[in-house]
Amino acid sequence: MSVRAGICLLLIGLLAACTGYDGIGRIPVDARLVDVEQAMGVPSLRWREADGGETLVYPSGAMGFHTYFVRGDAGGRFVSRENVLTMKHFARLQAGMTQEEVVRVIGPPVPEWTVYFKARDELVWEWRYCDDWSEPARFNVLFDGTTLRLRSTLTATERLRNSFDRFGARAWCGQ
Repeated sequence: MSVRAGICLLLIGLLAACTGYDGIGRIPVDARLVDVEQAMGVPSLRWREADGGETLVYPSGAMGFHTYFVRGDAGGRFVSRENVLTMKHFARLQAGMTQEEVVRVIGPPVPEWTVYFKARDELVWEWRYCDDWSEPARFNVLFDGTTLRLRSTLTATERLRNSFDRFGARAWCGQ
C-alpha cells in the first residue's frame, strides 16, 4: 500500500470516528427494550406511559444535538425512536407547564447550563440542537422561579449568540 493510500484510509477512519453513534443501527425490528439498552446503554431517564408502555431517554450530552426518546409497548417491545430536540417538539411546550411536563416533551436540559436569575426570579434551562437550517442553536425554557411553571421559551443560533465561534466561521451540524 502506498503512503497516499494509507493517509486516505487514516483520514476516512478519523472522519468515521467523528460521526455520532446512537446504537440504533444494531437494533432489529423485532427488538425488545432490553435489546435497546444493550445497544444504546442505560438511559438517563425512563418512565411508564398511560398505555403501559415505557419511554427511555438518551440525551447526547452538552455538546450533542439530539435527545432520543425510545418507546416500547406494554409488552416491552421496541416501537420507535425519535429525536425530540426539534422545532416540532419545542412547539408543544406551553406556558404554565411544569418542569416534569417539559422533560417529558424534550428531555432533560444540560445541567451545567441551568441558570437562576434572581432579579427576574427566573430559572432558565438550555438545550443545544441542530436547527432546521443545519446550524447549531440553543433552545431555552424560562420558568417562573417561584412557581417553577414555564413562563416562555426562546431560541437563537450559536452564531448569533457568539457561542463557540472564536474564528468568525459559520458552524454547521448534521441532522
